[in-house]
Amino acid sequence: MKDNLLVLGGAIIGGAAGYFGFFWLVHQGLYAMILPGGLLGLGASLWPGKSIAPSVVCGGMALALGLFTEWRFAPFIADGGLGYFLAHFYELKPVTLLMIVAGTFLGFWPPFRRIQGGSK
Repeated sequence: MKDNLLVLGGAIIGGAAGYFGFFWLVHQGLYAMILPGGLLGLGASLWPGKSIAPSVVCGGMALALGLFTEWRFAPFIADGGLGYFLAHFYELKPVTLLMIVAGTFLGFWPPFRRIQGGSK
C-alpha cells in the first residue's frame, strides 16, 4: 500500500511539473503536449510498485491531465467549457491527439516497467 501511495505521489508531482512546464515551453514557442503525461509517468516511476493498478491509474491520470492541459491552453471558440471540450475532443488536430495519446502511454509505461515481482 505504501509503495502504491509513493507511486501516485510521484505521479502527482511529475504531472504538476509537466503541466507548468508545458505552459512555460508554450511561452518559449514550443508545443509539447506530451510533457504533462510524460513527466507524470516519470515521477511515478521513481518508486517501484508491486501491482499493475497504480500504472493503470497513472495512465488514466495522464490522459485526463493531457485533455485538461489542452483545454486550458486552447478551449473551443464555440463554447469554452470543459464539458463541451470533452464532448468534442475528437475535433482536435491529429498531432494534438497523437501527443495526448503518447503522453498517456508514457504515463502508464514507466511505472508499469518498475513493478517488482512478489517474493523472490
